[in-house]
Order: sequence, then structure tokens, then C-alpha cells
Amino acid sequence: MSRRAHLQLPASRRGVVWYRWKLITALSAALCILALLTIHRQSRSSATLSSLSVARSRIPLRKYTGDRPKIAFLFLARRDLPLDFLWDRFFKGADQANFSVYIHSLPGFVFNAETTRSQFFYDRQLNNSIKVIWGESSMIAAERLLLASALEDQSNQRFVLLSDRCAPLYDFGYIYRYLISSPRSFVDSFLHTKETRYSVNMSSVIPEEKWRKGSQWISVIRNHAEVIVNDGTVFPVFKTFCKRAPPSGSQQEWLFLKQKRRNCIPDEHYVQTLLTMRGLESEMERRTLTYTVWNISGTKYEAKSWHPVTFTFENSGPEDIQEIKKIDNVYYESESRTEWCKADSKPVPCFLFARKFTKEAAMRLVSEGLIGPSTNITL
Repeated sequence: MSRRAHLQLPASRRGVVWYRWKLITALSAALCILALLTIHRQSRSSATLSSLSVARSRIPLRKYTGDRPKIAFLFLARRDLPLDFLWDRFFKGADQANFSVYIHSLPGFVFNAETTRSQFFYDRQLNNSIKVIWGESSMIAAERLLLASALEDQSNQRFVLLSDRCAPLYDFGYIYRYLISSPRSFVDSFLHTKETRYSVNMSSVIPEEKWRKGSQWISVIRNHAEVIVNDGTVFPVFKTFCKRAPPSGSQQEWLFLKQKRRNCIPDEHYVQTLLTMRGLESEMERRTLTYTVWNISGTKYEAKSWHPVTFTFENSGPEDIQEIKKIDNVYYESESRTEWCKADSKPVPCFLFARKFTKEAAMRLVSEGLIGPSTNITL
């Protein structure tokens, strides 16, 4: 008996081991199935959130119920703000409850008593700024960061993008009334027919008939700012397919052309194209508020390095500034369209700001009192 019992014991153990093995296998299979279901659910959730983000940006926000809507001044700076003394004079004439300031600068650069002459800029830099390269998608990424930061304050109802060499042409009171009185965004936007920057690689997301060009210096209402920040569809396409051509004659240019890519400057197309795709052109004044003169003396091969004409002490006197203030319409050749400048359906001067100004030119604006109220009585 003892021998039989001794012989049967291993069989019993084998049964236990087999049962445990089957249990472990079943549990492993169940865990694998659960993991696959979780991944699938997360994938669907991410796609849903992306769609909701785009959809949410198309829903009009509730009308602002506060009595002090603010203008958010968004400065896109290389490092410091060389015209800070000019803007200091501008902001000193304003109620601080009517505006806010945000600066995108070099990562780690801090605006304090050592880096700026104006207290209005103290600690107004973004803490999540990125390195920006002209002509690349990092430029529009920085613009989106500025808008996202400004949107955190519900009182901000107008958003004005400015360069570090930009100057106001009027006092704060006039600019405030001009922007707040209009329910529209001011976005320079027109059909682009002279150069072929549109790539067929974009066509699955961006229809060619929606492709637009214009100045990057925009002024947008709050719900349009929401559209730009919430966009998760158009920006990735720009990041991949809208790129500046490498230097002529370089190996990078050979590869660029071999891939059949087009010379494309993202900040001249992104906002205009995005808002057009969202069906918002009817909510825009299709012009910029920032006056810029471009040097068009170069050949088509030199055009890649075109830059705005700089205002110096010599060409920024009273007569020069007054000529800018007299402009009341802008002609768009590609559309045979004359854009008569209006705010809240009333005729107004076209430009509130101008660029690029040297320090000497800005000092002349201040010393000669050229930044003052408008004689326009419609606002």
C-alpha cells in the first residue's frame, strides 16, 4: 500500500501543476486581450478628443459679460524689446485694467530691471517659450503659445501680435476703441497665385481653394484665437510640408527639390488658411493693422531674403507718419479687390501700428509727440 501511495503521488502533483499552468495561460490571454482593448479605447479616445478640440473651436463662445474687456498685446521677440521705452510711454497713458502683455522670447530670458526699461514688461515672458527660426514652423508654434497664455485670462477679448520692432501710430485710447468697437478679426488674407507654395502633399487636409497668404501680424477676436490654439489638424500639415527652401546651391536644396517640395513660409499662410478652412472669412476684416514696406528691388532669386524696409530717424518724421495714417484702403492684385478700411462698419485709417523701427526712429516718435490721438471722429 505504501508503495502504491508512493507511486501515485507524482501523478497528483502533475495534475496540480497542469491545472496551475492552464490557469496561468488563461490569465495571460485575458490580460493580453484587456491590454489590446485598452489600447484601442485610448486610440479612439485620442481621436475623439482631437475631433472635439476642432469642433469646440467652431462653437461661438458666450458673449463676454464683463464691463472691462482687455486687449492682449503679444510680443514676438528675438531676445529683449529694443523699443521698450516707446511702449512704456504708450502704456502709461492707459488704464492697466484695459490691457495685458505677453512676450515670447529666448528660452530662459527674463524681463526685469536689468533687461528692460519698462515695468510693464517685468516677468511678462512665457515660461514655455521655444527656439524660433525665421521661415520655419517654430514661428507659428510661438504664436500659438502666446495666444494660449493670453486665453487663460477670460478678460482678454482682443489679441494683437506684434514684432519687437513694431511701434504704435496712435495713443492707447484710440487703439482700444478701434479694436473693441469691431466684432471682427483683422487678418490679412488673399488668394496666392504668383508663387506656387501650395503642395499637393497637403491636399488630403488642406484643399487648394482654401489656401491663403497674408501678413503674420494679426489681431483676432477671442473665438478665433481659440480656433488657432485648438487646431490639431492643419498645424501638423504645415509642420511637415510647408518649409523654407534651403540656401541656393546647397546639398540640402538638391534634396529639397528632389522631394518635389515647394518654398513655403509657414507664418505667411497658416492663420489665413486655417480660418478660411473653418469658414470664418466672413468674420474677418481681410487686412492687417500693421504697416510694412517691403524692399522689392531684388531679383526673384534674391526674393528669398527680402526684409521690410527699416524706419530710421530720417524717414520717420511727422510727414512720413502722417502719410501712413492717411491710408484708407488696401488693394489686393491677386483678387482685384480693394479693401476699404472699416471698424464696426465705420471708415477708419487702415493702420494702427508700423514696423520696423530703429531705436533712433522710435526716439523721434516719442520726442516729437507723433504717437497721439486720431482726428478720426467716427470711433
